[in-house]
Amino acid sequence: MRRVDALRAVYPQLADRVVVTIMGAVAAELQSIGHRPNFFYLQHAMGLASSMGLGIALTRPDKHVIVFDGDGSVLMNLGGLTTLARYRPRNLVHVVFDNESLLSVGGFPTATSTGSDLAGIAAASGVPRTATVRTLDEFTQAFVDALDARDLTTIVAKVEATGPAQFVTDLSLLENRFQFQRWLR
Repeated sequence: MRRVDALRAVYPQLADRVVVTIMGAVAAELQSIGHRPNFFYLQHAMGLASSMGLGIALTRPDKHVIVFDGDGSVLMNLGGLTTLARYRPRNLVHVVFDNESLLSVGGFPTATSTGSDLAGIAAASGVPRTATVRTLDEFTQAFVDALDARDLTTIVAKVEATGPAQFVTDLSLLENRFQFQRWLR
């Protein structure tokens, strides 16, 4: 499964939800599908997308929060999973695109390439709903199920280690910040 195809499959369901992405390929691919003011592309903060999503979910329980993360980022902040589980925001879905590499910074292999199981780690941390998916149909169904469940969910989507030609977005950091802030009000 390609990450961009997974993003396209769920894109229509993101229109009225808070969306936080990690830097690099995830942000570039989502923006290539179509930017919306409710999308925040977290740049220069590898490992912290789930933390930002948690903060928003706790302060805005009226909003559904979707975090699009990467395996390298999650591995840089494994404590984020225990913190998610501790606070258990029922309005947060954490999607981890696992390409088993640090694609955006050179393609070095991550620990998931040698067997580390991020869904298992999330479950052991106390995240109540976890799944690992490998096909587009499995991903789409897991995403819909997570939205319907209205409980903290981590979905690990195994994706190909391919990405865009460039890992940058057209939107300036400040412009994205102000658009997103206005949308959240």
